[in-house]
Amino acid sequence: MAEYQRIEYRIAPDGKIVETVIGATGDRCVASTDNIEQALGEVEKRDYLPEYYADEDALTAQTIQQGQQQ
Repeated sequence: MAEYQRIEYRIAPDGKIVETVIGATGDRCVASTDNIEQALGEVEKRDYLPEYYADEDALTAQTIQQGQQQ
């Protein structure tokens, strides 16, 4: 059975994007956003919330630097 995931994006005035994955377990949160991250640009940093390590619903927040940003 497929797992429901929600991906939220917050875009700051300086162009930084914070991506949060809700409803994924383990490293599936990273895998589910791989293509989107490649399109947006380089991942600057990745912060895992405690739920990621507890192997429950994993939430990750990561900052993505847009490729077109100058």
